[in-house]
Amino acid sequence: MQDIEWQKAKEDIKKRVLENINLSKVEDEALENEIRREVEQYFAKQYLSIAEKAGLTDEIFSSIRGFGILDGILNDDTITEVMINGAKEIFIEKSGKLIHLSDEFESEEKLQDIVQRIVALAGREVNQANPIVDTRLPDGSRVNVVLPPISLKGAIVTIRKFSKEPMTIEKLIEYGSLTPQIADVLKLLVKAKYNIFICGGTGSGKTTFLNAISNFIPSDERIITIEDSAELQIANIENLVSLETRNANTAGVGQISIRDLIKSALRMRPDRIIVGEVRGAEALDMLQAMNTGHDGSLSTGHANSTRDMLSRLETMVLTGAEGLPLEAVRQQIASAVDIIVHLSRLRDRSRKTMEITEVTGYVNGEIQLNPLYVFKEDASSTIDKVSGCLKRTENPLKKDFKLRLMGYRGNI
Repeated sequence: MQDIEWQKAKEDIKKRVLENINLSKVEDEALENEIRREVEQYFAKQYLSIAEKAGLTDEIFSSIRGFGILDGILNDDTITEVMINGAKEIFIEKSGKLIHLSDEFESEEKLQDIVQRIVALAGREVNQANPIVDTRLPDGSRVNVVLPPISLKGAIVTIRKFSKEPMTIEKLIEYGSLTPQIADVLKLLVKAKYNIFICGGTGSGKTTFLNAISNFIPSDERIITIEDSAELQIANIENLVSLETRNANTAGVGQISIRDLIKSALRMRPDRIIVGEVRGAEALDMLQAMNTGHDGSLSTGHANSTRDMLSRLETMVLTGAEGLPLEAVRQQIASAVDIIVHLSRLRDRSRKTMEITEVTGYVNGEIQLNPLYVFKEDASSTIDKVSGCLKRTENPLKKDFKLRLMGYRGNI
């Protein structure tokens, strides 16, 4: 069957189904049966294979109850990111490469209808008064929506796909991001309650890395996770509380920020606090939590290097406490953060751990860094392919107090 005939059949059958049933009162199974019956009736005098009938039924059901052409894209596990620039432009990221799809939404109205469905699933709302929203799909995939008039191309939807299997250190080793020896070091640092910050650019794998090392946390601890959109997959913790921010409603009230959640988490008797991403005034609250008995806390932040992460933290803290002297801010950071892990997405689109650095203290107005592991390219590297691994520097770990406290007497 040609595309034009297929499209006409889909529209005709969908119209019949919508005329015959009340969508608000029919269950998914009954709706699917009704679509299947209409497909059989429509092609009663024309041959259509069983596979084609099943495919047509799925497409019509998806256009009514699902996310239309998005369903097929979201079900493809090889796709890691979806970028929709209005109804006529869909890009995906597959194997690290951007691909422009030929698929289009039926209309801008249809796209906006799907957007409203996605947002409603997480109890959020988006409209002209509140045109930007961060939300998530039922499977945990992260969604960002920007509507007109902010967007000039129509509704903009960006979806970061959620892995169905939790990320593990074993997988990071398999992908070449870490070695087994470095994984053992990270396991020690997490268990010894070092405060760890993971930094990197967009798409460098910060949340993935955070997911992996969070599985080193002892299972008998109470963990509070705080995120804009819940996506962390912490598998081995029984006493786990997950908190998620909330945007203001159309009246401009009801907003719950990361800063609010950190303050609330401190009253929940946490052993550790995990903040999915620090990017504003909440950095001050996070640092204060690390400095007041909540060792072992983990977080991520956008930065291009370990030194840049410190500058970003300074800026974020000052947005929440303008009168605070820079010296006091730096002392807070140096006292709170123990380890910074820097990730990067390299020229061949691979994600690598570039540096693991210790924050040793504050001397003469500067935060002191002690690089422990640094990524080095080897002779096999080319312009198109990066080859190399993390190398141990000659610098010993200086802040070994927490390791000694937990009974570890070796060197790392």
